[in-house]
Amino acid sequence: MNINQLVFRNFKKNVKNYYLYVFALVFSAALYFAFVTLQYDPALDATKGSIKGGAAVRAASVLLVAIVSIFLLYANTIFIKRRSKEIGLFQLIGMTKTKIFRILTVENFMLYFASLIVGILIGFSFSKAVIMILFKITDTKGIAKLHFSEEALIQTLIVFGVIYLLIMTMNYLFIKRQTILALFRVTSSTESKTKKISILEIIIGILGMIFIASGYYISAKLFDGSFTSMNALSIAMVSILASVIIGTYLFYKGSVRFLLNLMRKSKKGYLSINDVLSLSSIMFRMKSNALLLTVITTVSALAIGLLCLSYISYYSAEKSAEDYVPNDFSINNTKDAASFKAALDQKKIAYTEKKIDVIQVKANVKNILENNLEGPMVDSSAMVFSVVSEKSVSGVNVAQNETLFTGYNDMLQRVNSFKDSGEIELRGKKKVIPQKYIGLNRKFLLSTYFTSGMPTVIVDDSVFNELEKDVNPSVQKESSVYTGIDISQKNDVPKANKIFKEAKLGNHTFNDSRIETVKSQKQTMGLIMFIVAFLGLAFLITSGCILYFKQMDESEDEKPNYTILRKLGFTENDLLKGIKIKQLFNFGIPLIVGLLHSYFAVQSGWFFFGTELWTPIIIVMIVYTALYSIFGILSVLYYKKMIKEAL
Repeated sequence: MNINQLVFRNFKKNVKNYYLYVFALVFSAALYFAFVTLQYDPALDATKGSIKGGAAVRAASVLLVAIVSIFLLYANTIFIKRRSKEIGLFQLIGMTKTKIFRILTVENFMLYFASLIVGILIGFSFSKAVIMILFKITDTKGIAKLHFSEEALIQTLIVFGVIYLLIMTMNYLFIKRQTILALFRVTSSTESKTKKISILEIIIGILGMIFIASGYYISAKLFDGSFTSMNALSIAMVSILASVIIGTYLFYKGSVRFLLNLMRKSKKGYLSINDVLSLSSIMFRMKSNALLLTVITTVSALAIGLLCLSYISYYSAEKSAEDYVPNDFSINNTKDAASFKAALDQKKIAYTEKKIDVIQVKANVKNILENNLEGPMVDSSAMVFSVVSEKSVSGVNVAQNETLFTGYNDMLQRVNSFKDSGEIELRGKKKVIPQKYIGLNRKFLLSTYFTSGMPTVIVDDSVFNELEKDVNPSVQKESSVYTGIDISQKNDVPKANKIFKEAKLGNHTFNDSRIETVKSQKQTMGLIMFIVAFLGLAFLITSGCILYFKQMDESEDEKPNYTILRKLGFTENDLLKGIKIKQLFNFGIPLIVGLLHSYFAVQSGWFFFGTELWTPIIIVMIVYTALYSIFGILSVLYYKKMIKEAL
């Protein structure tokens, strides 16, 4: 058999045996080419200006290169190790290491670039669907066309060409360094199976759970007032990150084995075939894979967490817009308000108008804050609030010595939590007026131009007039009149918004349209959600494939055990029950730990991103779990094949 026949035979064999490796190459190429095609697609110009589409996609493509590169290099490591005996046999029959490397290079070239071409074609086929999804999520009006980009093709070939050279370098170093004996021992070498768990492992296991629990506890206390300065908050965030990552590593290094050992001891030595195939195997495998599993879990948690936060913001866009823009149109310039109303009258669009006089007043609110705020930028004895008269607010009546706050959301309540009652002081330029604080309402009255995210203060009309005569000019806004316009017929809102845009009223920083605010937030967060989902999908597939590859390796090592068990009379179904439990642990533990990490990370600061928590987070986690479970199912099917071949 000449070298060409040998290369061709090995090529056919490897395509058959390493179908998932081929799939990973095709998937990586398709994903990258589709993403880069999006970067160069002229239709993406429709998203520029408000969300900087091209720049965001370019930045994400760099991260995608890193994910794809690490995955392909890791997959190749497993690929070459599984062929170590074959390489050893080549050396035994007299082949030089250079000739063996040349055979692998030609074979890998055929496998790699054939997969790359298929991946590029698939990526091109789906590139239109990708940009259609982006337009749908960001609510962008644009026409998506099937566009082949030469720039994207060249960039993809360069990136994957560099990855191929790195793979060949790894293969060359592997062949160069290994002796014939070492090549035959690579796949057969297993972990040392210590029968008795040591005291050190018990300590590591307990420490791992303590570190993770402490990280969760600190994250739950992050914005409840326990940390009253920026320095303390920063230290707490670093502590959470460090304790969770270290705890995750120790969890895989010792906690899993420690907990499973307790489960095994509870059975008092009576282990079923399921226990032998699942618990016993996992106890010895996860310890050596601790670093890999820590990386997978941490990045999975990061991907899930970022996707949850972006989806929370996207999902809450309309509700958040009601807080930022209390009326259909919030206009804080009297000339602009008059111009807009005239245009509405001309188009015969019915509307209602609400005018509120607003002044800015410093207030001492130390006594009504749940937690004292510290920092150079925060002074609770002289915080600036927007003050309005009770006559401007329908249904509100306060006494001369009473003050009512209104306009809060979850973020405000977490950061500046107010008590139910207490004493405050309203300070003008010269006078200080003591008031009795009587509570906080949910409803927003003014746009964020006036409030800057703080509640609006409602006082008696006589107190308002007194403060108005004694205003402090240094804290006043350029405008002192808020005009809220609501369109009577909701069908007319788009028409009114068109007038608002044509008059360029939105160009004034004082004016806002609720429908434009919703659109802007959906565009911004939609793009972020799209990119995070794209990168998250890439990492999900790559990490799932890596875990699958590990299971392929383990199944090969354990194949002799299955042969013995089958000869002892255990059926295929008996063995599969234990395998299913094992895969439930192998894929389930990293998934559950990653979901827990992401949940505690999200719940500590989700209120900065929107008003809804549970619906977005549940949807994201269910979708991620469903996709992740596919690899567990594939792993069981592979083990089923191994069990059939055991006899």
